[in-house]
Amino acid sequence: MSICLNSTLALLLAAGAGLGAAEPLSLETAIRRAWTDQAGLRAGQAMVESRQAEAEGLRDLRLPTLTLGASGIRTDEPMQSFGIKLNQARIGAADFNPLSLNHPDAIGAYGGSLVLQQSLYTGGRISAARRAGEYLAQAEQASQERRRQETAQAVVEAYFGVQVGEQALRWVEDTRAWVQGLEDFVGARVQQGLLLESELQRLKAVHAQVDAQKAEVLRQLRSARSGLGLLTGSGPVEEPLGTSLEATLGAPEPGTAMRPDLVAADLQAKAAHEGAAAAQGANRPEVGLEVGAGTLHHSWSDKGTWTYAALGVKWKVFSAPDQAKVKAARAQERAATDLRRFKQQQAAHEVRLAEEGVKAAEARGLAARAALSAAEESRRLRELRHREGLLPLTEVLDAEAAVQGARTLILQSLFDLRTSRAGLDLASGHPIEGVKP
Repeated sequence: MSICLNSTLALLLAAGAGLGAAEPLSLETAIRRAWTDQAGLRAGQAMVESRQAEAEGLRDLRLPTLTLGASGIRTDEPMQSFGIKLNQARIGAADFNPLSLNHPDAIGAYGGSLVLQQSLYTGGRISAARRAGEYLAQAEQASQERRRQETAQAVVEAYFGVQVGEQALRWVEDTRAWVQGLEDFVGARVQQGLLLESELQRLKAVHAQVDAQKAEVLRQLRSARSGLGLLTGSGPVEEPLGTSLEATLGAPEPGTAMRPDLVAADLQAKAAHEGAAAAQGANRPEVGLEVGAGTLHHSWSDKGTWTYAALGVKWKVFSAPDQAKVKAARAQERAATDLRRFKQQQAAHEVRLAEEGVKAAEARGLAARAALSAAEESRRLRELRHREGLLPLTEVLDAEAAVQGARTLILQSLFDLRTSRAGLDLASGHPIEGVKP
């Protein structure tokens, strides 16, 4: 019975350990988590929604305006008193008595009105403003997509920065174990009188340096995990990472896609053009229609009602502020056009730099691997000769330093290659690491 119970408990503990193990965080999951959970991108999406609401408001300028009014009044002001009675349709002969006209009794009234206003022609201002609003909303959406891509690139750098820290920590542990083994060997030889005590002290100093290096690597690793958590909208990332730094990378997508920031710049230039047209429309005449109805009550049954319809033309022939606004709008149009041209030139420059960065990272990676193989072989041979008493300890330590330098170069080249590829994707407008919304 106890054997069965122990077996059951062991199975339950194993199952619990399996359930408690954190699932590895893939790079794609980290990027998508940043897109949905990061407060900065959520703020950007709110800006998109704000622009879209503004565009809807500008589109609705072409619709008529319906105004409902209600009022109540009590006054003995002569003109208002006579007008109120007239609107209430209860003027009599006695109301023309000079005494009543000059000193009327206080009168009360309540009523309401309904007014419909419709712009028929505004010099193109409404149409231009509507188009400008649509362009700005689309530009903000494109800018948000660019911010998402930039965030994805930052996630790539932070994600693989964590992996670089983890690999560096493993290599530091390997170095620490190697130094400990060498220290044990030298300590035994010192006790036998075959080596000087200074050799052992030198190894202890190297051991302390490796411990200090481990502490620094741990600090950098924690910082990288905290940075990754900031980008993904969570706290420091504690789960293991599932996408390898050395994963096979496919060939970069050929050509240059339409970058969202270039799309935004083009739309902003179009919006500025429409804004200049809207400002120019202020110098043109406008035609409007107004239809209304009203009622004014003395009592519920004692009231007056009226209707009216008016068609009017208004032309602001000259206005210095409006002229200044036209000049400002035209200057903004030129600025937006020049900025679009500069961004296009900047994008081409960034693509060239990113392509060279990828090539350089690949070359450094090949050189680093060759250097590591040579350094490890040199360390192995020097350690064997040192154990045979044919080489001083300094030669072995120099070989170990060469191994650490080659390892650092490999890690840096792998990190540079992965981040350079992400930079090329960003510069050329392709999805970062192939992750699409």
